[in-house]
Amino acid sequence: MRFVVPAGITNNPKEEARMAEESGLETARLNRILQNPKYHELVTKRRRFAWFLSTIMLILYYTFILLVAFKPSFLATPIGASIVTVGMPLGAGVIVSAFLLTWIFVLRANGAYDRLTNEIKEMTK
Repeated sequence: MRFVVPAGITNNPKEEARMAEESGLETARLNRILQNPKYHELVTKRRRFAWFLSTIMLILYYTFILLVAFKPSFLATPIGASIVTVGMPLGAGVIVSAFLLTWIFVLRANGAYDRLTNEIKEMTK
């Protein structure tokens, strides 16, 4: 059986019926899930953590873009006697940070969020 955790909480019966149909859950079980305090905890924790990581990524990205726009001479500064400039590792760092932040989210999702999801499944059988 497929289990889909909706992104938000609804009090709209038509919306709940649509979500139940899409997820393959009967309406009664979906209602129990939506009313479960652990479900609210899961949604809140996941949303808060996702926004936290997104904010970090946006700060890194826009800082780099602002450097490109307003301090290109700094980014063009060679590192040592090589042809590598400061901008090259900084740009690579922005890309690598996206992968690292995604990896951090997956670790949390596979740990804490999966445990909460399994608890919710067990409680609402």
